[in-house]
Amino acid sequence: MAVVQAVCNQFKAQLLKGFHEFDSSGDTFYIALYSSGTYGATTGDYSATGETSGTGYVAGGAALTGQSVTGSTSTTTSYVDWANAEWTSASFSALGAIIYNTTTDGGSSTTDAVCVLSFGGTFTATAGTFTVQFPAPGTTTAILRLA
Repeated sequence: MAVVQAVCNQFKAQLLKGFHEFDSSGDTFYIALYSSGTYGATTGDYSATGETSGTGYVAGGAALTGQSVTGSTSTTTSYVDWANAEWTSASFSALGAIIYNTTTDGGSSTTDAVCVLSFGGTFTATAGTFTVQFPAPGTTTAILRLA
């Protein structure tokens, strides 16, 4: 079992079909945490299999906030950024995450996976705050970018 960091294959096709809207008034994206399972580029949807459980964590994860898209005619790379995701009063462990869209193509109750994140090891919070800290937004650093 492994969680391998990747942009999901299905997401790439959906993006070209216009299914995902990343601007601040666009779709709603969630981040779900995992303590086990096999996830990577072939992941198509959010799954409860291997999802983290424990105090302070709700199945399905948390809504990502503060999303914004940056790009222009003067740069070859565009990217999306979100605020860090936090779970307070948390007692659980996670080794990775899936970012997924709950409103793909204007729908509702969808679970289309965008990308899989590997934390490079298992991280644990014990009666504290568990934070997924996204890298600084930028053309070479953002977690999701197109070049």
